[in-house]
Amino acid sequence: MKQLAWLLALAAVAGLAYWLWRWQRRWTERKRAAEERFASFMAQAMSSASAPTQAAQPAPDLAALAKQKLLLEAASKAGEAGEPVLSIQLYARLLSRYPESSYAGQARAAVEAQKKKLAKS
Repeated sequence: MKQLAWLLALAAVAGLAYWLWRWQRRWTERKRAAEERFASFMAQAMSSASAPTQAAQPAPDLAALAKQKLLLEAASKAGEAGEPVLSIQLYARLLSRYPESSYAGQARAAVEAQKKKLAKS
């Protein structure tokens, strides 16, 4: 009976020691992660502070965006209506007026599709 009591006491001490060891390891990991986050934040803050301030990009011209969208929609509707030549002309007008448009990729792809449709007929 006495041996069983000592065995239980030893198991309790071992369990407590294991729990303390795990707690210390988790605390160390959290501390290390916090230090890494802080170092990353400071490096980012220092690099942005030392970098010259870039000029703010101009706000997109809403009227130009509306015109681009109208040209794109008109060209797409012309293509759907079976007028590939008119559609290609409208896409070309969009690309010539606004070559760096956000719609340029979509317009180029549509022109290729319309050219294929024109070649078939």
